[in-house]
Amino acid sequence: MHIHVNGRNVEITDAIKAYAKEKLGKVSAHYDQIQAIDIILTVIKNPSVPDSHIAEVNCKLLGDMIRVEEKAESMYATIDLISDKLERQVRKYKEKNAKAKNNTESIRTAVNPDE
Repeated sequence: MHIHVNGRNVEITDAIKAYAKEKLGKVSAHYDQIQAIDIILTVIKNPSVPDSHIAEVNCKLLGDMIRVEEKAESMYATIDLISDKLERQVRKYKEKNAKAKNNTESIRTAVNPDE
């Protein structure tokens, strides 16, 4: 799994990059078919904006994509919020796909009404 960290209007330090990779790398423990995670960290430099730090995550799965966005007052808080939100979304996606696979009937076990 590849984790890419990009920044808009902010210099991404090694500490922020390592923190984001550590927090969002834990998501792969819940679902092993994640191909890549793209993280975009943005800072709005207007002092009148209360939540000026924004994090967007695009999680690429096999044939699907999960997109999550969060805002907070600091970049570390934003990364914490987005990792929790992405973890919930991935777990929900995994459970939904598991239920869809379990509900399919096989030709061998299907009941024929003529018999």
